[in-house]
Amino acid sequence: MWIIVLIVCVGLVTLYCIWDVQKPKNFPPGPAWWPVLGSGLAVVRMVRSLKYFHLMWMALSHQYGQIVGVRFGQDRIIIVSGRDAIRAMYSMDQFDGRPDGFFFRMRSFGQRLGVALTDGPCWEVQRKFAVRTMKQLGMGRNEFVRVIEREVHELVENFRVRAATGAVFPMSGSLDIALLNVVWVMMAGQRYDLENARLKWLADTIHRTFHVIDISGGTLNRFPWLRYVCPESSGYGPMLRLLKPLWGFLEETIEMIRKNPHSVDRRDCLISTFLVEMARAEHHTSFTDSQLVSLCLDLFQAGIETISSVLGFAFLYMLHNPQVMHKVQTELYSVVGPDRLPTANDRSQLPYCEAVILEVERIATVVPSGLVHRAMSDVELCGYRIPKDSIVIPLLYSLQMDAGYWTDPDVFRPERFLSGGSDQVVQHDLFIPFGAGRRRCLGEALAKPAVFLFFTTIMHCFTIESADEELPSLNAVDGITLSPQPYKIKITAKL
Repeated sequence: MWIIVLIVCVGLVTLYCIWDVQKPKNFPPGPAWWPVLGSGLAVVRMVRSLKYFHLMWMALSHQYGQIVGVRFGQDRIIIVSGRDAIRAMYSMDQFDGRPDGFFFRMRSFGQRLGVALTDGPCWEVQRKFAVRTMKQLGMGRNEFVRVIEREVHELVENFRVRAATGAVFPMSGSLDIALLNVVWVMMAGQRYDLENARLKWLADTIHRTFHVIDISGGTLNRFPWLRYVCPESSGYGPMLRLLKPLWGFLEETIEMIRKNPHSVDRRDCLISTFLVEMARAEHHTSFTDSQLVSLCLDLFQAGIETISSVLGFAFLYMLHNPQVMHKVQTELYSVVGPDRLPTANDRSQLPYCEAVILEVERIATVVPSGLVHRAMSDVELCGYRIPKDSIVIPLLYSLQMDAGYWTDPDVFRPERFLSGGSDQVVQHDLFIPFGAGRRRCLGEALAKPAVFLFFTTIMHCFTIESADEELPSLNAVDGITLSPQPYKIKITAKL
């Protein structure tokens, strides 16, 4: 009897394994699938060898083509690379979804909340609310540029004090509170002192949330039960320890604004506007406390991490390219002069500075895999069938480092963004650091003026040099985004 049961079990397991490794009809090419794990082992080995997830995806694209199909656990992951394929993907509404799963729900209390990693009717309502509110609060207009300029001026004064004492300090960490203030004035109507210890710790916590798990959700999203077996190595423990203080800070701020009698019916920041909307009798069901925390977390994280990383790389490339730094400072001196600081109105008169920023964004590729998408239905892309609920990764790195287009993509050369040595900035169709389509980055209108003003003002006022004899590495720290490895600088006041 037991022999028969064993034979039946073995037979069923064998049939399941045979069925489990079968790829859907016309599925994109990619590594072979193993039962249960899919291509997981091959992916892990490649990441360990290449050190970066985006390089692993790029290697698969070189091997299998512009559309690659991978299975990790039960997740089907589609890697889209190259101009034609990425352009086609962004143009199709079927790819406007965001992935679901344990990791993507973990950061929003086990639900699909916020605006960055959700889709559907509630996302439509919340995205419209966020865009409308940020515009009403001045984002993209002169009044919000003034907010950025104020934070830049505060930072310059802070740097002058440090320069006078000859202090050596970390570059990226020194920008964090000023950048946080830019976002936080819009979200909560508040700003903090640049030496606030709690906010420095909080900003560091935000940075670390981007480097625990990769953009596709990691093994935790495929095998959630791993949080019980190996909570640390699966990423569950580290991520939870990082999220809890962020939730606590946001909940504390929201409660303070809610209890402030002067904030009733006021719409002077995103949080108060959300609370007013929530109090309306006919408000949409998506306006909840959990949604407000998740929305703030989305904007809080994205607004600090990406801008901080771009600026960190910008100053790092200046250390490695002093001749470029000299050209930047020469242009600033000739246009802005010694008696004032750069403003947003100077941007059109500073083409070389603009070209340097664009080249930093290209070569650093802070978001190399874009934000993940989800196929909302079965759909055909470039001749391949993409099954519903597949995770779709637009490999922006493949565009911004395309040797056939840029000729020497590994070389830092700002002139590629200038028209034949003239003073006209060139826009390249292979350059889309903020993505494209309906899921284009919400914070683009904030990021562009912030990066420009922080970079040009610091370059205008100071000369920077490495604090160590050897230049810091250009290699990035891997994660959902790429960030520069920590490095220290010395600054000398010019003006």
